[in-house]
Amino acid sequence: MQRKPNYGFERSERAKTKAQKKAEKLQAKAEKTAARKTDGDETDATESED
Repeated sequence: MQRKPNYGFERSERAKTKAQKKAEKLQAKAEKTAARKTDGDETDATESED
């Protein structure tokens, strides 16, 4: 016998996983941006000293 579909729960689970993936991507992007900014600051400081 097949199970009764629970569309609301399944949709909320898909939305939850989608939101989690989006949050992970945004966090990775923010870390990459922060790393780029700190690397850029260091190179600018060394270039201005020369």
